[in-house]
Amino acid sequence: MSTKINFDDLTFDKFRELARTEGLSHHEKVGFPNEYREGKEAAIFQDMLAKMRSLQASGCVALEIGPGCSQLPVMLADHCAARGGAVHFVDSAEMLDQLPSAPHVHKWPGRYPQVDGMFERLTGQVDAIVAYSVIQYVFAEGNLWDFVDRSLALLKDGGELFMGDIPNTTMRKRFFASNEGIATHKRFTGRDELPEVRWNQLETSRIDDSVVLGILARARAEGYHAWVVPQREDLPMSNRREDILIRKP
Repeated sequence: MSTKINFDDLTFDKFRELARTEGLSHHEKVGFPNEYREGKEAAIFQDMLAKMRSLQASGCVALEIGPGCSQLPVMLADHCAARGGAVHFVDSAEMLDQLPSAPHVHKWPGRYPQVDGMFERLTGQVDAIVAYSVIQYVFAEGNLWDFVDRSLALLKDGGELFMGDIPNTTMRKRFFASNEGIATHKRFTGRDELPEVRWNQLETSRIDDSVVLGILARARAEGYHAWVVPQREDLPMSNRREDILIRKP
């Protein structure tokens, strides 16, 4: 039986605690109930590959920020190995210890971007950066613009930064205000009631349209291409989460 945990208001230190907690699945250790991720990781990875042309390059050098200990970083490591490349992982030591080790896998323990030696080694050298279901925590407890700026500096020409699975509160409101969203809410709750949707209300420490569009504007102003891209419809939260892809020309 899994230990009961609270998935609300997770932080870097709380993830470290989850990583050390016995009785949790790897989904729960990275902040998701099992029903949200079980059987979905292969589809998530394929969705990522379809969007990131940088991951197809021979000898690809990839960096994943906050990989946790799920199967997604394992898939990324195997993908890079098959192309004669390398992968770098940045996360707490507690999470990194649970990921497989290999000659092409480099582990950087620490709270990104405060990671000694990594920027000196990788600036301008990375083909693909992945931050999947991560930036909501950066936004809540860190400096989002420092995260974006320093990540972009790591990219080589043609390199890409993929910030995936972004929970957008405005997108969520749009969905639950729709007929499909209302029907989904009724099925989930088993009650004939409308979901509560409050427009024009600031939700502190939560990402909304203004943050998503602000990331695009900042990247574009710095000379990068940037797009908001939808998730595949079969992914667990595609109706209220979206991805950002940034590419260095």
